[in-house]
Amino acid sequence: MNDPTRRILLGRVIGAFGVRGEAKIESWTEPREAIFRYQPWTLRDAAGNERELSGVRGKPQGKHLVATFPGVDDRNIIEAMVGTEIFVPRAALPPPRPDEFYWVDLEGLRVINADGRSFGTVSHLFSTGANDVLVARGDKERLIPFVQPEFVTRVDFEAGEIGVDWDPDF
Repeated sequence: MNDPTRRILLGRVIGAFGVRGEAKIESWTEPREAIFRYQPWTLRDAAGNERELSGVRGKPQGKHLVATFPGVDDRNIIEAMVGTEIFVPRAALPPPRPDEFYWVDLEGLRVINADGRSFGTVSHLFSTGANDVLVARGDKERLIPFVQPEFVTRVDFEAGEIGVDWDPDF
């Protein structure tokens, strides 16, 4: 669950802002500005090239964040970075509070319904705006609303599984 070498995707560069080399950042942290607390960043471009970067500063701007990268003052450089993903080591994140967890820590756990039937393992989670959704992949892919305790009845890291109240045919 808590592999310190694992990297976590926290956001990406989505555009240039202004003419002085600032970047528009999409952040998936809560609150979104927290992304600047977790550095150094590993930036990975579409070709898979990676580089480490520290000292990024930023602020909220509308629905996104505006970031300044050290040594970058050219809009063209930022435009070339659009789509670049921002990763940090899992160990850089603070420990979750009791009864809380990071989505990434759920990936790979077995998903078992109330009748003991295995739905496979957690592939990933995503947010719909109305609720979060757990994606379990096994004999087929199941999308299970991550609503506790109605559909997700337990999360047991020691056993490596998540209990769900979900119809296997749905």
